[in-house]
This record gives sequence, structure tokens and C-alpha cells, in this order.
Amino acid sequence: MNLESEPLLRVDDLSVSFPGRGFRAPRNQVLRDVSLSIRPGETLGLVGESGSGKTTIGRAVLGLVPADSGTITFEGAEIQNASRRDRRRLSRDMQVIFQDPYTSLNPSMTVGDTLMEPLLAQGEGRHRASARIADLLDRVRLPRGAAGRLPREFSGGQRQRIAIARALALAPKLIVCDEPVSALDLTTQETVLELLIEIQQATDVAYLFISHDLTVVRHISHRVAVIYRGEIIEQGDAAQVTERPEQAYTRKLLLAAPVVDPAAQRARREAFEREFGRTAVVR
Repeated sequence: MNLESEPLLRVDDLSVSFPGRGFRAPRNQVLRDVSLSIRPGETLGLVGESGSGKTTIGRAVLGLVPADSGTITFEGAEIQNASRRDRRRLSRDMQVIFQDPYTSLNPSMTVGDTLMEPLLAQGEGRHRASARIADLLDRVRLPRGAAGRLPREFSGGQRQRIAIARALALAPKLIVCDEPVSALDLTTQETVLELLIEIQQATDVAYLFISHDLTVVRHISHRVAVIYRGEIIEQGDAAQVTERPEQAYTRKLLLAAPVVDPAAQRARREAFEREFGRTAVVR
């Protein structure tokens, strides 16, 4: 990561709202004047509880939800109003990894067909695509024979590695990682996170890493942005935000994050209850 480089992605004063329920119901404001940036090869961790708006930011970047106001700039060009044709072109440089590694994969398609699909859609020849698939499986530490198997034949961690391989197929510059390890056990989480870090070091891909778990975000991120009720309330270097947070809400997220060691988890839970009370919940 080059700290002097221009941002690959910039989000400036982004606001998003959704229609309210019922006739003439007011719109529900989900994001308010959100600003953030990501450099090439950098990971920005975006952390907040359920309903905070963090996933909506990722979906807005990908063009899946419209913006009410503000700008989203990728490689110097505004993309918040990009046409369907431009979005197709952008898909080569911008990919996504979803939370559930099973529902994000077509259960009736083999792994090879799943990885082949985006390559053929971008005009890649079948022979070169097959070679690329073999390289992708090597990259995510799956045997080449996996190409002929169906997603149900793999564990949750292996399925998420297949999803990562699919996201890498077109050699993107940015991957939006939307809770990519939250459905996995702690040991498998660490394996997948280390794989993502290794891939980033090898390819210089940037990540927008979305999670509710500040401990996970701290492990993988260079910088961290904390979102609360649709607004960024704290942002900065990962070590500073996760070790010396300025906001009480950020401390709440940190104390609520699970750890493997039972004694450390008990101490963290007791510290959480002392500061925030027994009934406080972070999801």
C-alpha cells in the first residue's frame, strides 16, 4: 500500500434513504453525509452494529442502491449514477464477497462453472479461463479437483474460499467484503482472514471490509471507520481506533467482541457490564 497514492475509492457526503412503510409514510434515512476513502492495496474496516447502515454503504458503492445525495468516485470518475453498461464494465474492477458462502453460490453449478461464468461474461476464451480457474483454486488453497464438485460438498470455510476465488476471477482493484467471516467459527475465521491478507499482499487489491466485530476488523484493516445510526462517528488508523477509541460506542463494540480464551472473554464481559450495564446489546 502506498500512503502517498490517490484514493482508489472516495465517498463524499453520501446520503441514502428508503421508502417508508405505508401510504405517504416518510422515507427512512439510512445514511447521512457519510465520507470515507480507500487507497490501492489498503483495507478500510467499516464497523457497526446491525441496522447501522454499514451494508448500505457497500451496496451503494456497488450500485445496488441509489444515493439521495453525495458522490462516489472510483479511480477519479463519479459512479453513483453509472449506467448499467458502465456498471458491467466496473464489475471487472469492483467485486463483492457476501456473508453467507452457501447462498451466495449457485448450488446447481460446479465450482468450475461458478468461476468460469464471470470470465466468459467478460469475453475470456474458454481455454484461458480454464487455466485461470486452476490458478484461482491454487490461490485460495483448494485442490484443482474441486472444480468438478458442487458447493454442498464443501465446508463453510471452503465455500467462502470459493466465493473469494470468484471475486478474484477478474483481478479486481477493490473487493467489498460484507461480513465475510461472521458465519464461520473463530478458527475458520482466522484462516480466511489470513488468506485475504495474503491475497492482498500478492495482488495489491483494496478491501472495504464490513463487519460488526471490531476484533475481526482490527486484525485485517489498515484504517477503521465506525458507523452509528447512519453516520461515521470515528475514523482513523486501525491501532488508534481499536486500542484508544475516542467514542463510547466504539468502546462498546470492542468490549462486545468475542475472544477465544474463556478467561479473557469473561473479563471482557465483566468490563462491558460495568461500563454499559447487563442489558446492553451489540449485534
